Amino acid sequence: MAVKSKGQIKRGEQLYQLTSLVAGDFSLPEVLDRLAEAAVKIIGVKACSIRLLDAETNDLKIRSTYGLSEAYRSKGVVCKTDPVVKAAFAGEAVVLDDMRVDGRVKYRDAARKEGLVSQMTVAMTFRNQAIGVLRLYSPRPKHFDDDDINLARSVASQCAVAITNAKFYAESIKGAKMAEQLRLAGIIQRRMIPETLPEIQGLDIDALYHPCFDVGGDFYDFLPLGPNKLGIVIADVIGKGLPAAIMMSWLRGAIRAYTDTFHQAMLVGETAWDQSSGAAVNEAYVKRAVAKFNRLACQECRDGEFITLFYAILDSETRSISYSSYGHEPTVLIRGDQDIDLDRGGLVLGLDADAAYEAATVSLEQDDCLVFYTDGLIDAINFERQLWSKSQMLKAARRALMCNASHITKAILHYRRRFVGLAQQVDDTSIVVIKMAEKKPCDDCQALSEE
Repeated sequence: MAVKSKGQIKRGEQLYQLTSLVAGDFSLPEVLDRLAEAAVKIIGVKACSIRLLDAETNDLKIRSTYGLSEAYRSKGVVCKTDPVVKAAFAGEAVVLDDMRVDGRVKYRDAARKEGLVSQMTVAMTFRNQAIGVLRLYSPRPKHFDDDDINLARSVASQCAVAITNAKFYAESIKGAKMAEQLRLAGIIQRRMIPETLPEIQGLDIDALYHPCFDVGGDFYDFLPLGPNKLGIVIADVIGKGLPAAIMMSWLRGAIRAYTDTFHQAMLVGETAWDQSSGAAVNEAYVKRAVAKFNRLACQECRDGEFITLFYAILDSETRSISYSSYGHEPTVLIRGDQDIDLDRGGLVLGLDADAAYEAATVSLEQDDCLVFYTDGLIDAINFERQLWSKSQMLKAARRALMCNASHITKAILHYRRRFVGLAQQVDDTSIVVIKMAEKKPCDDCQALSEE
């Protein structure tokens, strides 16, 4: 067995240390600087440069050097079509025995001033794709032999893996930061959903919001308008993720501000608007409010963006609901064996600033049940790509219709969950259930166990 020299042993140790950069969690600049230094020491040359390919410009930009001056670093552009680079990318280890006279050298004067004579260029390749070049420099002519070439190829291969790993690590860190930002945004957004449910005599209210992602475009809100009136809004900003969440936050703020203005005007008796009945006042307010929201939405929405909205005033004194629906899934009034869609309204918000909107008032009876929801509830899909559908939702609601509002909500979600199983959903879910009855316990409810 041949005995290795001290130089061979040292090189082996340096190559082994190089592998730590492949497996380590280092930033890209840190990896590049360590690689440049290691290449110089392993191969025994004066200097080294690492250039990475910019896919947009096809230039090879210096990302790290060792043993080179700033003047040489900034000498000029090296592009992918450079003959030396082109040959290296083709798989050749390009050796220039004397840079001072070799016609392939673009910056001979700079090399002469730097004291560089011979040069070797090898490509750094990852999965058969060139990502840059490793260049080694010596002050002596004809410095590089076959052993140096083999060693340089080995170092370049390790460099390519280490650089790619560092890029993936940087992307994972960036992704983790973005995920954390979205998580925090989701927490903030969920704080905008009412934490407590309003308590109004003669009404039993329950609600739920479940975003498909950390943040989303659904929301609902309850807007106090006096001791007997409650504003109810449920909306869906078309879109997903952060942009939809930002638009949702803006819409919520606009609705709350306008509703508060109406509430204050109502307290001082300025809301009659020459109407002869409470229902007419409610309808007039709904139409004026939504026209205002639409004008604001037209200013904020960009191409392809719009908002569906269901806006209502529930009057427990007159036992009526005045409402308007704007491209939104109609709220369903369940009364006995009837399912009544509250579908009067108009166009979605954000498309036409001059759109006309209708409103309507419906009288409510004891034990009537109102189900407000977004399309994510009924558009849930199972593994067979089948939609759960509105009819399935109503069937589930009817199973618990004799129970309180909370159990009706639970029944709807229970049977939807049974239908979709573990299939991934792609839309947010919001649901509000209001029952015209006093809130009561329902400990013996069998709705979730019935078939």
